This record gives sequence, C-alpha cells and structure tokens, in this order.
Amino acid sequence: MSGAQALAALLLGLALLLLLRGLAARRALGPQLAGARVVGEDLSGARPPGGLLIARRFGLQGRPDLILERDGRLIPVEVKPSRRTARPLDADRLQLAAYCLLVEETSGKAPPYGLLRYAQACWQIPYGPDERRWVLDTLVAMDEALARGGAARSHRQAARCRACALAASCDEVLDA
Repeated sequence: MSGAQALAALLLGLALLLLLRGLAARRALGPQLAGARVVGEDLSGARPPGGLLIARRFGLQGRPDLILERDGRLIPVEVKPSRRTARPLDADRLQLAAYCLLVEETSGKAPPYGLLRYAQACWQIPYGPDERRWVLDTLVAMDEALARGGAARSHRQAARCRACALAASCDEVLDA
C-alpha cells in the first residue's frame, strides 16, 4: 500500500468513526427524535461553516449538538453523554437556554423548549420569557466581570481544572 493509499484509508476510517459517534448519540435520544427531522448537527465532530448560530446584538454565538424541526419549530438539543446526575445541572440548563435564544434570534421563532440529554436521561427544558431573561442577565454579568478585569475561578475541583481548555493560561489553577 502506498503512502497516499494509507492516508486515504486513515481518513476514511476517521470519518467512519465520527459518523458512528454521531449516530450513537442520535440513537440515545430515542423517542425524542420521533416525529422530528434533524436540520442541524454538531455531534460528528465535523463542523460545517454555516452551522454556527449568531445573535450579534447580544454578542452571543454557538452551535447546539442537534437542531430538530418538529411541527414547524426548531428545537435545540444539547448532549452530555458522560454526565450522570438525577437532575439537569443549572449550567447545562443555561447553555441550552442560550441555544434557544440563538434559535429564536436566527429563525424569528422562539422554541417552546430544548432537549438536554445525559448518559441515562433526557429532559425537555421549557424556554420562555424567564429563561430568555436568565440568559440575557448572565450575558450582562459576564460583560461586567470582564470590565472589572475578569472573573475568579468558580469551583474547588482539581479535576475540572485539569480538564479545562484554559488551564495553561490560568493563574488560579488548582493543584492536584
């Protein structure tokens, strides 16, 4: 096998692995996908350039793991495949509400809810004026923290620091 053939085989294998990962995450949603059409996906690791949702007036952008279309409404889905808790975490609910706001801003129609999928459970999280306000208030608080010079670390868990993408440049890293 030539070098070019080996590279082609490697790339094909990687593409197949990413596809299988995305299909497994879809399958995990099970009944929530019934009657819905997938119109956007960020589960496979392949990020299409047009998949980013942007709300310029709020300085917010993001890409839900899935966007479903059900009864003419777009429904964002966030998948946390390794999370195992009895109820949704506030941080994950806020992230999903932010995706709902992005869907509202980019489509002109607010989704009635978003879906939050953990390893063993899936919740339908309502989206309405209270959740919208929560996202907007959080964005204001983040802007204010940046204006004051940034925010302090908000946890005491060394494992979170080790997993953080910003740990290399953080002056508050916890030693483990």
